[in-house]
Amino acid sequence: MSAPVPERLKGTVVALGGGGFSMSDDGSSPIDDHILALSGARTPRVCFVPTASGDSADYGRRFTEAFAGRAETSVLSLFGNAVYDYGDPRSLLDRDVVYVGGGSTANLLALWRLHGLPEILREAAAAGTILAGISAGMNCWFDGSSTDSFGPLAPLADGLGFVAGSACPHYLGEPGRREKYLDWVGAGVLPEGYAADDFTAIVFRDGEVVEAIAERGGRTAHRVVSRDGVGVEEPLELRLLPGSR
Repeated sequence: MSAPVPERLKGTVVALGGGGFSMSDDGSSPIDDHILALSGARTPRVCFVPTASGDSADYGRRFTEAFAGRAETSVLSLFGNAVYDYGDPRSLLDRDVVYVGGGSTANLLALWRLHGLPEILREAAAAGTILAGISAGMNCWFDGSSTDSFGPLAPLADGLGFVAGSACPHYLGEPGRREKYLDWVGAGVLPEGYAADDFTAIVFRDGEVVEAIAERGGRTAHRVVSRDGVGVEEPLELRLLPGSR
């Protein structure tokens, strides 16, 4: 018996292969600017979720500094370490943007499920909250992904299933990402999906691609499909955002 198909998300997901404030020297990012604009709010309420990094104190500080003065910021902690207080996951229902940081996709998924975040995020997105994330924060929305959660790059046939298919962040930015992902999709180890280079993002609405965007020139994003057992790239047209380099 095949596994049940998860209910797909109603709402907007911005999947960053890399970039944003996480990969910016000064915290500025045209992709982050675009995410804020998508919210439609004059002063967006943005919550950063650093679960995948173990609630890294430095990561949370960099987020707060990057969005200071243009958004009302908060950080949701599920670890309750000395830096952050425990957060109430249902506070995400009162945010315009939920921004998920990078780290371990596997650890993120396990902890989120224990705390009931998938259901809360689904409810928030349906009400208009933008769901965004980089690296592990890209992977989590899909059925499966390419991850280094276990050390070496490996296929992870697990995810929230908000968006159909699989994901590969850092597509050209890390050795082996491209080759392994093409092999896994070609062989059916991972379902067909989407690959995003560093400094690019793919915007989905109700599970469908709206556009692919970039904050640096010369970057790529692809739909990756399987043809006769071989992974094949179908390039997505990239829009270079204002203020990009």
